[in-house]
Amino acid sequence: MHARGTNPPDPTATGLAALAWTLAEPERAARLLALTGLTPEELRRRADAPAVLAAVLAFLEAHEPDLIACAEALSAAPETLVAARAALER
Repeated sequence: MHARGTNPPDPTATGLAALAWTLAEPERAARLLALTGLTPEELRRRADAPAVLAAVLAFLEAHEPDLIACAEALSAAPETLVAARAALER
């Protein structure tokens, strides 16, 4: 959530930050690729595509410990990541 009177975080920026966090650990990165069906080449080519970023955020949502850890690393509430995914899916 964001404070009253401030703009919500940019969903694309949130998704890219979450992607970077996800890829920082090889095991988690491999799980992302396995569960989303993305290939490393597709991820490189389409990393800023709303559908790809939404898939990354959905991946994190599916495993609450990762969602919480990522949110903490980004100094954001988990709800911010969920809202970013919803915005990217529109």
